[in-house]
Amino acid sequence: MLETLGLKRDRNFGVALGAELLPLSRTLRDLGLYTSHDELFDVRDENGIVLGQVDRGAIPVLGLAAEGVHLNGLVEREDGLFLWVARRSMNKRLDPGKLDHLVAGGMSAGLDPQTTVIKEAQEEAGIPAPLAATAKAVSRIAYALERPEGLRRDVLHCYDLSLPEDFIPIAEDGEVESFHLLPIQDVMTLVRDTDDFKFNVNLVLIDLFVRRNLFTPETAAALRQALSGKTA
Repeated sequence: MLETLGLKRDRNFGVALGAELLPLSRTLRDLGLYTSHDELFDVRDENGIVLGQVDRGAIPVLGLAAEGVHLNGLVEREDGLFLWVARRSMNKRLDPGKLDHLVAGGMSAGLDPQTTVIKEAQEEAGIPAPLAATAKAVSRIAYALERPEGLRRDVLHCYDLSLPEDFIPIAEDGEVESFHLLPIQDVMTLVRDTDDFKFNVNLVLIDLFVRRNLFTPETAAALRQALSGKTA
């Protein structure tokens, strides 16, 4: 199959030479195996070295690892902690209409997590760059999951951003249908009792709940272990 697609094997990479990745993704697109996103993502080896680029849509088809950012938009009020939640546009390819973070997005080729947070914050929620730059990196979550689009092997760089009470997000790129400011307890109930959130958002929210001491010590310890990918 690899040879049919024009893909060579290489002992240092194990699957393909980096320079062949982009032509391969275009071949898969031409075969109708995915629809192009017109956005390139870096493909890295286990040491973080960039080997090449592929179209974003080809990543789950090939089962390649991808990176993205998720930002918790937090508002501390006298009556407790609140979280800004976005509802995805019905025009989104993946999980249309699902609840999402205030800001979340894939890491395009050539970018790092911090740059991606600032970029996505402006595009998705109208957060000015100086404010977005104050977001704190808090966690890194990796997972693998079979999805209709293929195998998702994602690394999520998680951030917390403290927002003023008078901040109102604005959907500047049309990817969000609406924003809602919810008490953190209501968000926990949604995570526990529904499938309203986009498939990978729950992981980041559970991490937030753990860090905010919203679970019993025993439950928090088990969840930390699960999020770390370690087994007992």
